[in-house]
Amino acid sequence: MRKDLVPGEQVITATRPQPRKLAGPVVAFIAAPAAAAFASAWTMRGETARLIPELNADWTPWIVLACILAVVWIWLAYCLPRLLRWQGTRYTLTNRRIVARYGLMRRRDVQVNLASIRNVTVHQTVLQRILRSGNISLESGHHGVVVIQDVPEAARFRDFVLDAMDELPETGDQGTDGRFDDAGVMDYPDQALPWELREGGHDER
Repeated sequence: MRKDLVPGEQVITATRPQPRKLAGPVVAFIAAPAAAAFASAWTMRGETARLIPELNADWTPWIVLACILAVVWIWLAYCLPRLLRWQGTRYTLTNRRIVARYGLMRRRDVQVNLASIRNVTVHQTVLQRILRSGNISLESGHHGVVVIQDVPEAARFRDFVLDAMDELPETGDQGTDGRFDDAGVMDYPDQALPWELREGGHDER
């Protein structure tokens, strides 16, 4: 993100979504091989053949192989995509804008200029209140609303946003040629973007 800053712009804070969504993948990552090992040992002791006579000793290698493949499938199809989705999501607050970045390979950026924000609201479920996270709604011109999902320390992040808004220059000059759509989302012309954000640019984290 620091490579994408325009002149005079500074990062105030950067974070990722609250990691509670990784609880399921972590449990599956640990439980799947444990269950597969138990099933394999149970099969090699002949318990499978005792339970289902058709599955005699000739089936033992295949059942063990199926257990191993099931673990690999759970890791690759369930755990890994959720980890990458969390890793690829990042929320950055600067002294001029809020950037929500999604994705590692196929990237999507949502940018809201602080000068266009009219109201900042934190919405929390019961679980989010316990974990001190929340969804932050940024209301801008023409009734546009951008929602940042599951921000950790949501109240503190909101305070950072409000403080940054208070410190904006009264002229509203943000030092860029960007324009905003009806939702207050930054729409940069290509010539106004740092080269890392242009088509074919390079972004180093």
